[in-house]
Amino acid sequence: MSRDDILLEAEMSMEKSVDYMVHEFAAVRTGKASPGLVENVDVHAYGSSMKLKQLALITTPEPRLLVVQPFDAGTVQDIERALKESKIGITPAVDGKIIRLPIPELSEERRKELVRSLG
Repeated sequence: MSRDDILLEAEMSMEKSVDYMVHEFAAVRTGKASPGLVENVDVHAYGSSMKLKQLALITTPEPRLLVVQPFDAGTVQDIERALKESKIGITPAVDGKIIRLPIPELSEERRKELVRSLG
């Protein structure tokens, strides 16, 4: 294996690691609404498992509110169920054809927990 091959392999490995960390950090709940918190939640709809971002538009109309608008109103209950079963710790509120996710403020204890997990 040549020096260039080793460097190329190391670079590819490092890029994968960085991509993974960016993905993981996007899912950390910091008290500010971000679509990354929920976009990869698995939803069982249409007889298969799909990511939420494939089934709905996820927006942040306010700093501490996520709004999920399903492309098909028939999937509202499936999405609500998946959000309740996920480990994000946010309770969804169905409002007709949309789902609202109010993001609570971080407690001091949760802040310390985040620092430990990210440190």
